[in-house]
Amino acid sequence: MILDALLDAFADTLRILPFLFAAFLALEAIEHYSNQFSNRLLARMGKTGPLAGALLGCVPQCGFSAAAANLYSGGLISLGTLAAVFLSTSDEAVFIFLAHPGNGRTVASLLVLKVGIGMAAGFLIDLLFRRPKKEKHIEEMCKTCGCSDESGIFRPALLHTAKLAAYLFAFTFCLNLILSFAGVERLSKILGKDTPFQPFLAALLGMIPNCAASVLITELYLTGSLSFGAAIAGLCAGAGIGPVVLFRSNHSPKENLGILFLLYGISVIAGLILGGL
Repeated sequence: MILDALLDAFADTLRILPFLFAAFLALEAIEHYSNQFSNRLLARMGKTGPLAGALLGCVPQCGFSAAAANLYSGGLISLGTLAAVFLSTSDEAVFIFLAHPGNGRTVASLLVLKVGIGMAAGFLIDLLFRRPKKEKHIEEMCKTCGCSDESGIFRPALLHTAKLAAYLFAFTFCLNLILSFAGVERLSKILGKDTPFQPFLAALLGMIPNCAASVLITELYLTGSLSFGAAIAGLCAGAGIGPVVLFRSNHSPKENLGILFLLYGISVIAGLILGGL
């Protein structure tokens, strides 16, 4: 049983490696040549910041949520814009869905919903919590966001592919073992499927500041262990390394914790609403 799970995980991971590398290479090229423009655009959007944040955040790449955290810490974007970016941030989940044939509609629904949730929440937050912050030059904020990387696109794409492949292999192997011993129905029951509690758990998983969280949530959804609403809650709560950068650059732990609670609450509410549709 263990050997079968190992071989299946290896075969599944090997099958999607070419796709992952091609996707990461294309996105690294986009990120390498357009990050400065995107950050400047976001910093100058003013009241329409949540719209720009939600649209830019949904592009599958790892650095934009970190850049947004820096821009917020410097007073260049509003809290609503930051929330829009965090909620709409798309990462490895998109690649994993696309690597499984027949999930194009799911990916489209995921991106549209995350953009809509980010945009709506962002404008509402700006309406309710508008506080001026001290401004800094955007060049100063970009020094620590990783958007000025000069190492080219091939090496980062290769590293991203290897890292995601390692996560996929590990989680696929573990899930294969769990499913072999427990079965899909029992695992779904443990995770609270078809109960109002599942989005709360999924959102907690999503807040782990690592792409492993989105990999786990996506794989659990694909096995049928998570409902679509719970998957949305987890993936909305997952903002990559953005929260880590926020705690490093914004020197107000109380404010940062408040932002995390807000992110968690919005994600859970979105999951509950979508789960009831």
